[in-house]
Amino acid sequence: MNIKRRLFLAAFALSTALPAFAHAEGLIAIITPSHDNPFFKAEAVGAEARAKELGYDTLILVHDDDPNKQSEMFDTAIARGASAIILDNAGADASVAPVQRAKDAGIPSFLIDREIKESGIAVSQIVSNNYQGAQLGAEEFVRLMGEEGPYVELLGREADTNAGIRSSGYHDIIDQYPDLEMVAQQSANWSQTEAYEKMETILQANPDIKGVISGNDTMAMGAWAALEAAGRTDVIVVGFDGSNDVRDSIMKGGIKATVLQPAYRQAQLAVEQADQYIKTGSTGQPEKQLMDCVLINGENADKLETFALSN
Repeated sequence: MNIKRRLFLAAFALSTALPAFAHAEGLIAIITPSHDNPFFKAEAVGAEARAKELGYDTLILVHDDDPNKQSEMFDTAIARGASAIILDNAGADASVAPVQRAKDAGIPSFLIDREIKESGIAVSQIVSNNYQGAQLGAEEFVRLMGEEGPYVELLGREADTNAGIRSSGYHDIIDQYPDLEMVAQQSANWSQTEAYEKMETILQANPDIKGVISGNDTMAMGAWAALEAAGRTDVIVVGFDGSNDVRDSIMKGGIKATVLQPAYRQAQLAVEQADQYIKTGSTGQPEKQLMDCVLINGENADKLETFALSN
């Protein structure tokens, strides 16, 4: 083989290798809880779609709310040389160390939906205004209850800051009405199955309940299924998230209301800020950012689709 031929082949190999190498540097890892929950699936779908539009490869990982699994996924993202990590975390305390580890490795993290308990580690923490949203849901619940009667609250996971914030928002409204009596308050850990089981037990002990206010839509669906099975479709149920499942229930006259938090747009915004940070070293935004929630009931449920409200 002559020298010119060898040089040509070497140049061709280099030219084809360089774009692949450059593209490999544009990897965004997207880490969320289980996609069995449509809210978290919408986050992953929204983030992945926007990342691909912006020219990035994506790595989709699911931690199942297990801090140890989440830690392993951060190690994977670091080992793969990710340019950024989009994260809906597995615990406000437990997630601090892996986010710090990624930062130390030069990989910025952009949090969605759930905050961590330290500032200055993640670049962005973009979350729904859970307190504002909970107050909207509570106001609707009070109205539907006619300001009186025994009710039940289903709480989310204790390790999730959103669970506490939503409960506080609910009670800052509901507790103003002395004729509304909370007869049971239990955690169903964001789970539909667990909510069904808890609702069955609560209903046996409190057969006269008039309402259920839930920390998320998944638990609201579980509670509603248990109420339906018991022939108690007169019970008022209000959720939180804005899922298609609850939308459909509202439109059929089942669950009465929910609160939309814009999961899809939130995830896309995190990717857009990651892209800007990768390219410029700044998002131009403060670390902590709140997105307001919207009440969904029989009046606007038909405009809801995949955690987004059309005009």
